[in-house]
Amino acid sequence: MMTTFQASRLLSCCIAFIFVTTSHGFSTPSTRRSALDQIKKLSFTPFVTLLLPPPNAIAADSTPISASWNAVDGLNTLDSQKNVVSFDKAAYQSMVSDQSRTPLFEQAIINRLKAAEGGPGSQVVLDLGTGPFAFFAVIAAKNGAGKVYAIEASKEVAALARETVKKAGYEDKITILEGLSTDITLPEGAKADFAVAEIVGSIASEEGAYATIVDAHKRLVKNPSDPKSWIPNRMQTYAAPASYSLHNLFSPPAFDWSKLSGEPVRFNCRDEGLQLLSDPVLVEDFSFADIETTGVQKKDVTFTVDGSRVEDNIKMFNDDYYKGKVPDAEKLAIKTANSVTGIALWPRLILDDTIEVNSRHFPDGDHQKSHWQTVLPIMAPEPVAVKGGDQITVTFDFDVSSDVTKPASYKISGNVVSV
Repeated sequence: MMTTFQASRLLSCCIAFIFVTTSHGFSTPSTRRSALDQIKKLSFTPFVTLLLPPPNAIAADSTPISASWNAVDGLNTLDSQKNVVSFDKAAYQSMVSDQSRTPLFEQAIINRLKAAEGGPGSQVVLDLGTGPFAFFAVIAAKNGAGKVYAIEASKEVAALARETVKKAGYEDKITILEGLSTDITLPEGAKADFAVAEIVGSIASEEGAYATIVDAHKRLVKNPSDPKSWIPNRMQTYAAPASYSLHNLFSPPAFDWSKLSGEPVRFNCRDEGLQLLSDPVLVEDFSFADIETTGVQKKDVTFTVDGSRVEDNIKMFNDDYYKGKVPDAEKLAIKTANSVTGIALWPRLILDDTIEVNSRHFPDGDHQKSHWQTVLPIMAPEPVAVKGGDQITVTFDFDVSSDVTKPASYKISGNVVSV
């Protein structure tokens, strides 16, 4: 029987996996009290039951799977209408500190300024979603940009950005504009030579980037059809079927996953409790230079379960369960590795011709450090059994609005087919 300490550890793990949702891929633990308040809504039998080996994963020749949710589900929002994703200070700090992201953006900005025919001082730069640190705006000013307009939707965050700019000594070069960029006109009808738009979510489109860029294309940028007018100039979402350790450890009726009501689980990209079952596939692809021709994304995809990945995943799950002192760890690891919970999603950014930002290792989707998260919708009440060679056929139906105040909606549906 599990000790009280071990039970507490697993409960904490469950809370962390399921109820810690984050802004823009940053993992900020909610309080234990708030997590427990949410956990009360779920259907639990006594905890000892949860620790027994779960029932066999669902097995069938063809098993339907599906999930649907809105972009703001589980995330902080700017207002009571819950239409626009927002972030707390810790989330912004995580973005700035992300070494797989921030230095690459800095280099792309410097490269663009240096390449300007009239020199850096000839350039008007637009920073969309500047945040409290106005980080990219300050980089542009520091590296010689003639003028920088930095737009921030949150009143409180805009005030912090002004303080940052003042302390950095760039009040003469950087103007902070408060509000949604779709509601703002640059002073004196100015337009930017290039825009920095790090408004990419863990699903690329979930933070309103599409609507923001469509509007900036029309009003705020001088040559919007030129890829050099945008950093990044492209945002993408990759996807692959995944196995999830806790979905196998906590099974109905002990744990009712349907109580999540479609809200996906969000993982640190290094979290080995999630393992991919096949090579990733591109499911969202937005080119900022021709954004209006790359709108709503709908795609049919057939994934084939990779037997070699399954074998590797058994080892990873076995280590994970063993460290958690889970009974029958090896047996449970085999079941988990031979199951699918849902389709994992994560972003990738193309900054320019030479610089790319990956939240997971490209192209295999392996784990790596990132402030973005891997998003996993739970697509069946119980894990669906799979083996090498089985096919997972799904339709991605992503409704991405050109109205920034209308959250994107996501639907993935299909079947797991035993071959």
